[in-house]
Amino acid sequence: MSEVVQRFGPYGGRYVPETVIGALDELAEAYAHNRGDLGFRTELDGLLGRYVGRPTPLYRARGLEEAYGVERLYLKREDLCHTGAHKINNALGQVLLASRMGKRRIIAETGAGQHGVATATAAALFGMDCCVYMGRTDMLRQRLNVIRMRMLGAEVRPVDAGTGTLKHATSEAIRDWVTNVRDTHYVIGSAVGPAPYPEIVADLQSVIGREARAQMLEEAERLPAAVVACVGGGSNAIGMFRGFLDDDAVALIGVEAGGEGDGGPHGASLGHGAPGVLHGSLSYLLQDDDGQVAEAHSISAGLDYPGVGPEHSHLRDRGRVRYVDATDREALAAFSDLCRTEGIIPALESSHALALVAREGAALGAGGPVLVCLSGRGDKDVDQAGAALGIDV
Repeated sequence: MSEVVQRFGPYGGRYVPETVIGALDELAEAYAHNRGDLGFRTELDGLLGRYVGRPTPLYRARGLEEAYGVERLYLKREDLCHTGAHKINNALGQVLLASRMGKRRIIAETGAGQHGVATATAAALFGMDCCVYMGRTDMLRQRLNVIRMRMLGAEVRPVDAGTGTLKHATSEAIRDWVTNVRDTHYVIGSAVGPAPYPEIVADLQSVIGREARAQMLEEAERLPAAVVACVGGGSNAIGMFRGFLDDDAVALIGVEAGGEGDGGPHGASLGHGAPGVLHGSLSYLLQDDDGQVAEAHSISAGLDYPGVGPEHSHLRDRGRVRYVDATDREALAAFSDLCRTEGIIPALESSHALALVAREGAALGAGGPVLVCLSGRGDKDVDQAGAALGIDV
């Protein structure tokens, strides 16, 4: 039985009330046992194949190659997963684990709504009660996903505190878990939070990178020169990067939310933040002059979070991953580019990764193919993106 990682360098750990330490220990022990259990792996792999639709394909985006001046550009199509994003990989694994632990109730937090939909989907599949916390602001801009969660039988609880976004939804979910820890499992949606969550989420999402690495070797007959993924909390990115961390010749690039740019509000914790504690973990986060957690901003609800996972923080300090940011305007332009050159409507989160390719194009691909994690589809974003782009009925 292998132990589950507690810290990544100095980052991670557990900064939580004593009342949940026992539950975290229970979770770490259960995951360490089940991750190596043949029955658990067989059931999860079967669901990923027959229910989620894995492996997701690798797609060569020839239209974007021409537009961005990249010789070869590949997209890892996580948008084709059941429920429309990579979030289902983690949610399904955690709910399966919770069922084996004898938990009867599932809670989650969500920003863009994709994790909420994925968790509600998994809970419905396993016949478990589900409650999802979501900021009121995010509910308004992700209305479609709120409807989907409720159709799947989940209770969606609005959070009006603060700016009504992901940070505050997470805080409310943690309060619920502290109160109901005995029969409730909290499905954290990104590679954040107290140990063992960052490792569990990264491990469950690492299927993205393992598949992509094998697919690149098969289709391109070589590894990519660069791998690019958007970073909010960082689950799709760490899942992709884990397939290539030991390949020193492969450049890894995470793209955060640059927001309004020019010194305006943003969500670039790794680029403009400092180490601190948020939601039970030590990592980079946005802070004001007094050391209080600052509000984040992004046109993308899934990147509108003032912190980031501890493994990303460690990879930043090590220099193994280069972290940059893309503005709302750049993301919208990339969103439009993919729609019109490839007939694929991406999530606004994923559009940030594409924006980096648009900006660095030829230089990024000078050493070989570029691989982008297309973490989700854009159905949820069409109202907001359409309004920003001046598209109406």
